[in-house]
Amino acid sequence: MTGENNATQGFSAQERAAMKERAAELKAEAKRSKSAQKAAAEEAELLAKIEQMPDGDREMAQRVHAIVTTLAPDLSPKLYYGQPGYARNGKVVVFFRSGQMDKERYSTFGVSTQATLDEDSGFWPTSYALIDPTEQAWEQLGDIVRRAAGTQQP
Repeated sequence: MTGENNATQGFSAQERAAMKERAAELKAEAKRSKSAQKAAAEEAELLAKIEQMPDGDREMAQRVHAIVTTLAPDLSPKLYYGQPGYARNGKVVVFFRSGQMDKERYSTFGVSTQATLDEDSGFWPTSYALIDPTEQAWEQLGDIVRRAAGTQQP
């Protein structure tokens, strides 16, 4: 009779706990999958936007993309006002703006308020003009990316 009584009562406390734990695992797995799909889609959109850029700006945007994804891999590519941006927790830290697409004299590499560039003086740049940068300029941009992403101390 005791066996019948247990069968009619349903699952044991341990079984219910195990099912809750498994349900939480499945939910987390599904969320990770959605996050990975979203990240892949955002990067694909960003790369497509770069491919649409006019010559000159396209090459600079590709170089910025390579620098950011190499030096700050924790930043996620995403479009930011229709141009390439790189975010942490959904908030853009650094970005590139095509001067030709914006009908401006030069392209811009910028940092947002999320960047960790604060100087003790209380004065620091938040954007940089790009017109055919030299290798030295690309190295400086790399240093800014590291600092902005917090992967290198100022």
